[in-house]
Amino acid sequence: MTDSPATPAPHKVTLYRNGSVYTAADPFATAMLVDGDTVAWVGSEQAATSIADASMEVIDLHGALLAPGFVDSHVHLTETGIALDSLQLGGVRSAREMLDAVAGFSASASSADGTVLGHGWDETQWPDSTLPSREELDRASGGRKVYLSRVDVHSALVSSSLAGTAGLDGIEGAGAGGQVKGAGHTAARLAARRLPAAAIRGYQQRALAEAAANGCVALAEMAAPHIGSTEDLQLAAAWNAGPDAAPEILPYWGQLADSAEHAQSILDSLGVSVLGLAGDLNIDGSIGSRTAALRADYSDAPGERGSLYLSVAEAAAHLAACSLLGIQAGFHVIGDAGLDAALDALDQAAAEVGEQKIRAAGHRFEHVELADAEAISRLAKYSVSVSAQPGFDAAWGGEGSLYQQRLGSRRAGMNPFASFYAAGVPICFGSDSPVTPLRPWASVRACLQHNNPAEQISARAAFLGHTRAGWRAARYRNPMAGQLVPGAPASFAVWQVEELMVQVADGRVQSWSTDPRARTPLLPALDTGAEPGCLQTVRDGRELYSSGALRA
Repeated sequence: MTDSPATPAPHKVTLYRNGSVYTAADPFATAMLVDGDTVAWVGSEQAATSIADASMEVIDLHGALLAPGFVDSHVHLTETGIALDSLQLGGVRSAREMLDAVAGFSASASSADGTVLGHGWDETQWPDSTLPSREELDRASGGRKVYLSRVDVHSALVSSSLAGTAGLDGIEGAGAGGQVKGAGHTAARLAARRLPAAAIRGYQQRALAEAAANGCVALAEMAAPHIGSTEDLQLAAAWNAGPDAAPEILPYWGQLADSAEHAQSILDSLGVSVLGLAGDLNIDGSIGSRTAALRADYSDAPGERGSLYLSVAEAAAHLAACSLLGIQAGFHVIGDAGLDAALDALDQAAAEVGEQKIRAAGHRFEHVELADAEAISRLAKYSVSVSAQPGFDAAWGGEGSLYQQRLGSRRAGMNPFASFYAAGVPICFGSDSPVTPLRPWASVRACLQHNNPAEQISARAAFLGHTRAGWRAARYRNPMAGQLVPGAPASFAVWQVEELMVQVADGRVQSWSTDPRARTPLLPALDTGAEPGCLQTVRDGRELYSSGALRA
């Protein structure tokens, strides 16, 4: 990750007992021994009794579940912290409510000079989708600069004062209205994010604490020039080497390269090691902002098909360059036309450098929401990992929701998780936080309860996609990461659960899998309406989070 190792944890031995351990080593394990940063043993309660001694800390789980820690395979650290601490707009249902929220926030702010930052509005849930104008935002904020990101963070509402600071006149995507997209949105966001290093670090710390409290031991940071500076990336990666215990950062940088030499010069200029030139290198935009590139018109906007930000030739050159260096390349791609461009780019790059180099580099595509059978087959051909966000389907895949509004009947082809698995496409899961919250169990539930029953997958498959698969998609240096077996990293979370069971889309399979003879590890029941409560999160033997109840 970074060039310097993290500060090692003081060596200690901890025995967890009287619970349930999710491990392939023993599906009936109730205890686990952690020696320093490593899982030393898993086994039965009877064996734990003979192992326990006064030299170790013994933690009684009282029936809690101990499981591999989650990997969120797509986050934006600073953006998440800002969203958590800024004006919350997910609940507003009209332009008037939004303006009132801005006015209230501005009146209560301690400083009249700072930018009003807000996040989460979604006009598709409003009875009247009319958005506020720049001038209305000026009046509501008392003249302060305003930047309010849409829930997908692919567009925003800005005030006239911020538009002036960002120099939006004449920039594509920055018309006279309050909403900015594309290049206009990039300029507005960067203008609103001119923050000192201490503020950036504070926002990142806020996001890391939220992740740890939800059982995450690692986060794939999808940095890019249109999102933040290289300083932002450096500060994010520095958490791996710092003295503070935090989830591990798996850093990516989404900048386009046109040759291997150019790619190497980008890597050399960053001042920090990254896993690849991948992540939010945008081929297209989002469904919600109507910037995802589609083969056919948006159902609610005839004549609009989104935006293709990179040509096939540009994407192919980038893939070839990274393949020659043996590093991961990748793109943000959502629409079917965007995916067509990415797949054609793979074909062109393979013709230049050879299919073997393409496969060996382990490229990854982010989102890949709208994919048909042919496209999925082409992804499998090149061993491309898909980093998907189950929360998108949960939020927008239902009857009458965003996908249906924007795409009509095409919504049935969105987020085809089961089809990916069936075709052998490697898949991992994340939140795209702050787009959806850092709630990994909600992601697992979203896979199990996909709005298209044909694309539902089992809780076990989803859990593996949110744990071990996340490490694999990042080509992590330790192949044992993401499992709790002797010799594996001691990175896990402890969960208070109501019930443990096997959950799959097919009830016949579920009824047989719960038979003890099936030796299937159990996961929390996710149909109870309550998510498991995190009691503790540990990464490489270092405690990142504790609720206090674990040792009570």
